[in-house]
Amino acid sequence: MRTIIPWVMAPVLVLVLMTFALLIMTGLARVNALRAGQVKIADIALGQNAWPGRTAQIGNSYNNQMQLPLLFYVLVAFVLLTGKQDYLFIASEWLFVILRIGHAAIHVTSNNVPRRFYLFAAGVVVLLMMWIWYAVRIMAAI
Repeated sequence: MRTIIPWVMAPVLVLVLMTFALLIMTGLARVNALRAGQVKIADIALGQNAWPGRTAQIGNSYNNQMQLPLLFYVLVAFVLLTGKQDYLFIASEWLFVILRIGHAAIHVTSNNVPRRFYLFAAGVVVLLMMWIWYAVRIMAAI
């Protein structure tokens, strides 16, 4: 099973890359908003509510990558530590990552909330199933 570790890590690296891309987009949007005078530093010094809509939209998408994906990263670490990686897990990882990419793409473009929600909910279901499958495999080893 050791030879599939790169396959387990590939979806993680793609999700990390997307998160960094969103971070850079957020930074650029914020700098541009400040330069354009759409917001003053004093307006955002104690909170994020004053950012213009587009800037907040991108920032919110970045912030979303620190929420649900955290459970994904933890699961991948546990799977690798316990040696429970298999091809079903890898396929599930890719499905989760594709759903997250779709969610982020909608978030930073049309921001169609119903479509964004469906992708988010599908990602939740996939990740929940991954956790259940992992738990069953771990508990079956007792």
